Amino acid sequence: MKTHEADGHIALTKNRLEAFSDAVIAIIITIAVLDFKVPQGTSFAALLPLVPVFFAYLVSFQTIGTYWNNHHQLLRATEHISAGIMWFNLHLLFWLSLIPFATGWVGANPTAAVPPAFYAGVLLCAAFAYMFLQQAVVYHSEKRMRIREEFFKQKKGLVSLSCYALAALMAFINPLISDALIVAVSLIWFIPDQRIDRALGG
Repeated sequence: MKTHEADGHIALTKNRLEAFSDAVIAIIITIAVLDFKVPQGTSFAALLPLVPVFFAYLVSFQTIGTYWNNHHQLLRATEHISAGIMWFNLHLLFWLSLIPFATGWVGANPTAAVPPAFYAGVLLCAAFAYMFLQQAVVYHSEKRMRIREEFFKQKKGLVSLSCYALAALMAFINPLISDALIVAVSLIWFIPDQRIDRALGG
């Protein structure tokens, strides 16, 4: 892996970071689908117990896919991958790797309080981890001021953090409200983030 000095830091090329991250995210999605067990029957009714698991998987798949897409867009902002960025990236992947476990738990216990609270907590930590990675990458970007202006225009990140935190609390009052908040975050990120693209001039 090539290295060079930049602003007093060891800067690493980003190809390995992207390849490693893509591989881990692909594995995470693969693990998430393993919660689907073969139904004990051959009728459509045999699929009914899997409905909560399916919806939990659907939300998790979209969430992980959004992180993958935004991660790709974010790394376009810089060619200088510092050791700090490497660690922040691992921090993000750690929380994403817990999503399949949280997905299976909440899918198997849709009306309980703790599983959706844990699920929302994992998503909240992943959102914070991405925010930290984002700040580290933007710091090394040659167009950091332009990118920060684009980030300031849009508040989806703060809305997401607030919804996840509220979902973790609401799970102990009404799990359905918690689920609705998590789905709402998934929906607002359904359209890919274009801020980096705009800041870099397309």
